[in-house]
Amino acid sequence: MPAVSKIFIHSGKERSIERKHPWVFSGAISKNEGNLQEGDVVEVCNHKGGHLGYGHCQNGTIAVRMLSFDNQFPDADFYTDKIQSAWNLRNAIGLINNSSTSIFRLIHGEGDFLPGLIIDYYNGNCIIQCHSIGMYCDLEKIKNALIKVVGQQLKSIYQKSSSTLPKEFTAYHGDGYLFGDTAVPVVALENDNEFYIDWITGQKTGFFIDQRENRNLLGRFSKGKKVLNTFCYSGGFSVYALQNGANLVHSVDSSSKAIHLTEANIQLGKFAAEKHNSFVADTMDFIKELKEDYDIIILDPPAFAKHRAAKHNAVQGYKRLNAAAIRQIKKGGIIFTFSCSQLVDKELFTNTIIAAGIEAKRSVRSLEQLHQPADHPINANHPEGEYLKGLVIQVD
Repeated sequence: MPAVSKIFIHSGKERSIERKHPWVFSGAISKNEGNLQEGDVVEVCNHKGGHLGYGHCQNGTIAVRMLSFDNQFPDADFYTDKIQSAWNLRNAIGLINNSSTSIFRLIHGEGDFLPGLIIDYYNGNCIIQCHSIGMYCDLEKIKNALIKVVGQQLKSIYQKSSSTLPKEFTAYHGDGYLFGDTAVPVVALENDNEFYIDWITGQKTGFFIDQRENRNLLGRFSKGKKVLNTFCYSGGFSVYALQNGANLVHSVDSSSKAIHLTEANIQLGKFAAEKHNSFVADTMDFIKELKEDYDIIILDPPAFAKHRAAKHNAVQGYKRLNAAAIRQIKKGGIIFTFSCSQLVDKELFTNTIIAAGIEAKRSVRSLEQLHQPADHPINANHPEGEYLKGLVIQVD
């Protein structure tokens, strides 16, 4: 094991680490020893020097992301063990060698005990996003672990971290292939639905995998219905609605690039042209001037609160958006509504939807509570990992 710098925790501040919470905040640190560099693996010690574990350090509010809470050093074998464990979990839930689905999340940060690391899998291609400098520094170990675990199914590894790391760091580090070289877009399957995936120019890693089961649920509601999919991005909900017999689907996004992706996926599915139309428009403006009596409206906006200071405004934004949809939808209509803001928890989101119904002067009842799927696991010691919340509501 190489020599590493040490970080010492104030007395009493080590309790969260002892409970295996993976974040060490800067205010908990009393001092450090050694030539500490951003991204380094550090030994975390209590105020008496007792060993608490190892983690990646970084300048910021979260000063250390814990990798181990014992004497296991994060070497090459550590990454192989963690990625193998994650692969085994995806196999246990039926996502490996699945003839209907070749899209899933392989590593979900803290949920797979690798804070700061996201790896998404698209038909044999692994797309890495590092959310910590430490994970970026360990890319070679991660690459080798993926080659070992995924084996012959692996076609390429692409790292895409320029948008998820500090700009002063990424200015000197670009995205690119670490293994293989797959031309994009590729076609991948999700519950027998085909989608074009472009991890190089697309948002996130190319697709919003976390809505897979919620899209499937929408499909079961869609037969014979008129559906409005707002903030549609690449049209995932729209494809599921059409595949399951919707009479009419409209897709709305303020980005013309997103609408282009949606239309490409609609064409890939060979759906009748008269059953779908796309609109480049602001969702709030579109909802206020509805031209159709939609049976179902999907509200899946981007995160309204990315930091604590924005929380109040985010809640007001969710309230206005949902009140507008509740006010406009036909009697008996269904709304699928979501928040992916980590700072807005389930209770607050539910209360916001209730408040929106009151403001719209409509009676609302909840039919389903929605969340992220099993390939986006939540570490029991890190409840903050439950970021996706959703409700299916009916409006009288």
